[in-house]
Amino acid sequence: MINGGLGSGVSFDGLWDGLAPIGRHAVTGGYRRYAWTRADQECREWFVDAADRRGLDVETDVNGNLWAWWGDRSVGDALVVGSHLDSVPDGGAYDGPLGVVSAFAAVDIVRSRDLAPNRPIAVAAFSDEEGARFGVACAGSRLLTGVLDADHARSLRDGDGTTMAEAMSAAGHDPSRVGPEPDRLARMGCFVELHVEQGRARPVELGATRPRSDDPHGLVDLDAAVGIASAIWPHGRWRFDFTGRADHAGTTRLEDRDDPMLGYAAAVLAAREAADRNGALATFGKVRVEPNGVNAIPSRVTAWLDARGPDDKRVRALVAELSGLTTRQPGAMPLGALTSRDEPAVSEESWTSGTVFDAPVRNRLSALLGGAPVLPTGAGHDAGILAAAGVPSAMLFVRNPTGISHSPAEHAERDDCLAGVDALARVLEQLA
Repeated sequence: MINGGLGSGVSFDGLWDGLAPIGRHAVTGGYRRYAWTRADQECREWFVDAADRRGLDVETDVNGNLWAWWGDRSVGDALVVGSHLDSVPDGGAYDGPLGVVSAFAAVDIVRSRDLAPNRPIAVAAFSDEEGARFGVACAGSRLLTGVLDADHARSLRDGDGTTMAEAMSAAGHDPSRVGPEPDRLARMGCFVELHVEQGRARPVELGATRPRSDDPHGLVDLDAAVGIASAIWPHGRWRFDFTGRADHAGTTRLEDRDDPMLGYAAAVLAAREAADRNGALATFGKVRVEPNGVNAIPSRVTAWLDARGPDDKRVRALVAELSGLTTRQPGAMPLGALTSRDEPAVSEESWTSGTVFDAPVRNRLSALLGGAPVLPTGAGHDAGILAAAGVPSAMLFVRNPTGISHSPAEHAERDDCLAGVDALARVLEQLA
C-alpha cells in the first residue's frame, strides 16, 4: 500500500510508465484505446492495480465508469477527481490519461503529508469519453446522468456492426444494467477534472465573437503551466447519408453517374464556408464509403460532422445550412450543384449545450492557484456533462506547448505535468 514518502515525480513517473504502453500502435505511435476492447480492459486493469496499491476501494458502476474511493463512499458530498482512459483513433498519450494519473499522484502527495480528508475522495475514470467506437462522446457520463437513453446506447453499433450491448457482454459487463444513477450523482459534492490543454488559439467566452486564428492565447503564450477552465462551447455530432448508384468507374459516362461522393465533397466545402460565416467550427472527420472499391462509383457515402461554436444558435444554423433545413446564405456552395439528386439524410447523434463551470468552485481554484489563467475551451469533457447535470464541476488545464491534440504529436512537458499534480493536490487539501 502506497501511503506516503513519495514525491510527485516518483509517483507520477511510475503511474505513467505503467500505463503508457497500453494500446499504443507500433507504427503510428498513437493510441487505439476504444471502449470495451482488449486495450480498454488493460487500462481498467491498470486502474484497479493503481487503486489496490493505494488501498483504495475500487468500484465499477453499472455504466462501466471506474471509481477508486478513499473514505466512506456512502457518506455523500464526495470530492471526485479524474478523467478518462480511452482515446480517439491514433490519439495522443495525454488526452484523458493525464487526468487519471495526476489524480492518483495527487492522492499520494496528500497522504505523504499525513493529511486526512473530511469528505470522501474518489479517483474516477469515465468510460468511452471519446466515443471513438460507437459514435457518442462521453457515453459513460451521459448514461450516468440520464442524458443518453439506455436502450439507444445498447443499440449503438461500431464500424463492424457490433452493438454496444454485445461489446459490453463480451467484456464481461452486464448491458442490461446501464442507465442513470441519481443516487450516485447526489453523493458527488464536486468534480474536478485535470486535462491536457487542447489548442493554441483561445476560444472566446460563450456568446462572443470568435477571434481569428492569428490571435493565440494558449497557456504557452501566457507563460503558465496550469490554467482553469471557465466554460465549454456547445457542440454536437451529426450523421450525413449521401445515396447514389454503384457503377463501373471505367465505363460510365460522367453525365450518366449518380455519384454520392460529389455530394459529400460539396458538403465538406460548404461546412467550411458555413463555419466561417457563423463564427463556429465544423469538421467532417469520419467517412464510410460503400462499396469502397477503387474502380467503383460509390452507392453510398456516410459521413460524420462535428460542429462547435460560441453559442447554440450559431452551431444549429451551421448544421441547418448543410442539411437543407434553411435557405442557404449567398455565396454558400449549393449542394445540389454537385451532389446526386437528393440532399443528404441528416441525423443528430449527440448534442451538448454550452457549459459554464461552477463559479464558486472556479473562484476557489483561482485563489488556490495564485490567479492561474482562466480560459474557455471548445473541447468536450465529462466535466461538462456532470456540470450540466447539476454537479459543481471545474477543470484544470496543463500546458501543451504545441497545442496539438487528438494526435501522436500531443505533448506536455514533465515539469508542467508535475505542476498539474501539485495543483490538484492543493485542490484535494483545500476542498476535502
